[in-house]
Amino acid sequence: MSMSGPGQAVEDVNSPAKAAEDHRPNRPGCCNPVKKPGPVSMDHVLAALRETKEERDSRIRSLFNFFDRANVGYLDYGQIETGLSALQIPAEYKYAKELLSVCDADKDGRVDYQEFRRYMDDKELELYRIFQAIDVEHNGCILPEELWDALVKDGIEIDDDELARFVEHVDKDNNGIITFEEWRDFLFLYPHEATIENIYQYWERIYLVDIGEQAVIPEGISKHVHGTKYLIAGAVAGAASRTATAPLDRLKVILQVETARTSIIPAVKKIWKEGGFLGFFRGNGLNVMKVAPESAIKFYTYETLKKVIGDAKGEDKADIGTSGRLIAGGVAGAVAQTAIYPMDLVKTRLQTYACEGGKVPSLGKLSKDIWVQEGPRAFYRGIVPSLLGIIPYAGIDLAAYETLKDLSKIYILHDGEPGPLVQLGCGTISGALGATCVYPLQVIRTRMQAQHSNTSAPYQGMSDVIRRTVQHEGFRGFYKGLLPNLLKVVPAASITYLVYETMTKSLDLG
Repeated sequence: MSMSGPGQAVEDVNSPAKAAEDHRPNRPGCCNPVKKPGPVSMDHVLAALRETKEERDSRIRSLFNFFDRANVGYLDYGQIETGLSALQIPAEYKYAKELLSVCDADKDGRVDYQEFRRYMDDKELELYRIFQAIDVEHNGCILPEELWDALVKDGIEIDDDELARFVEHVDKDNNGIITFEEWRDFLFLYPHEATIENIYQYWERIYLVDIGEQAVIPEGISKHVHGTKYLIAGAVAGAASRTATAPLDRLKVILQVETARTSIIPAVKKIWKEGGFLGFFRGNGLNVMKVAPESAIKFYTYETLKKVIGDAKGEDKADIGTSGRLIAGGVAGAVAQTAIYPMDLVKTRLQTYACEGGKVPSLGKLSKDIWVQEGPRAFYRGIVPSLLGIIPYAGIDLAAYETLKDLSKIYILHDGEPGPLVQLGCGTISGALGATCVYPLQVIRTRMQAQHSNTSAPYQGMSDVIRRTVQHEGFRGFYKGLLPNLLKVVPAASITYLVYETMTKSLDLG
């Protein structure tokens, strides 16, 4: 067994490649068509590998013994980690914990031979199925053009050079084709589901590790895989979340612009009196319309800035560090906010428009009135406090999220990796904390957005809003509407997450 994959195996007497060498016949490097009818079975795998059942049994036992160097009859985390290190698999891409979890059927923290054998049976069958799906000519090997077709069909754009590197990495005998044995050796220690996207992402990250500083880094998974589909999923999730929490958003805005002493109950009655049930959803259509362009601008700006920061730091790796992510995320948020800000201002005007019986002006009329009566600059009123809040919010959110995640790993998961629900909980709390810290800037922005410049005694700017708020309402005035804003956080995050997961599955994003 060649033991390709994320690193080159050490060819010594203890390696699984050497251990298995004596248990397989000599065979040419040509393709090996398998034309057995019926569902995929272990017979297909044996035929594709040209192994007998006894030879396969001996190979798997040799591999188990390679990891079980202490000869204790089972594998634990330490043995798997040591074995992967012996295969020169880089520490950042070993999957030792995941491999242990997948193999350990009875969850006792140990993997005996039968559990390891079941994993190998399931993995080789899984890898054969996807191998056959890519091998459309069914000639027993994957040709470069077949691999390219499979990647493109799954939404992954890859150029000729990257395809050549992919094939070269898996094709250990350098004959330009990928046999099932080479395919199996590349992926059998990969514990996650073997989908085309996962396999490409696996290779790409392995390749980033392997090339070091010697070659140009590929553009990255975010450029190739399903960019449009991810944006669609994000937009639908965002739209569902904002619609579900629209009443709380309207209530928050009403409270934010109210300079007199007020509370939630009178504000709710006011909204009901003006528009009934639908009054709580006023402005939501425009709020939903913002989601897709804002997500798209932020997504692509973030990815572009990540590359710029990586180049500036002279680092040939995908992770730009916490500070790099903070800068890229903050600037991307500022660019997206600036681009869609006029829509945000019109939404605020729509939500705070005083009327009886729910008769509000159309978006076109409202926008035209702002343009004619106040001028085009009015569409960006309040943008300064809006932009000032982005970096501190992102910084607090990121720092709190990382801290909470680390604490959960220590005290709740006991060194385990946090799952989706834990991540959702950490994200909810950190988001609420970040939003609370910058909330006064949000109040200032909303008041500037909502006020017409032709009203009596208009605000003269951000400092004027601060001065008058402190003078007439005290510092508590900067936190009006905070409660409904916080009440939005948990359902908004939960709905976004659930809808996003559903959409990614519907769009075959794995």
